Amino acid sequence: MAKLTLKVAGMTCGHCQARVESALTQVPGVVGAVVNLRDARAEVDYDDDTATIEQLTAAVAKAGYSASLDA
Repeated sequence: MAKLTLKVAGMTCGHCQARVESALTQVPGVVGAVVNLRDARAEVDYDDDTATIEQLTAAVAKAGYSASLDA
């Protein structure tokens, strides 16, 4: 299992937060995702043998937002 933090750009409301969280949890291998609207970050717990960072950021992009690794 792995954990990472993504910066998420474009969220403006609670609906956006829920949409990003839903998109992340639908990626195979994701165990949990918690999105913080105020900090514009997503904490993701996932199986790194199943899910990749590229899949996670692509899921956020498909939901209409952009994501990158939080340094």
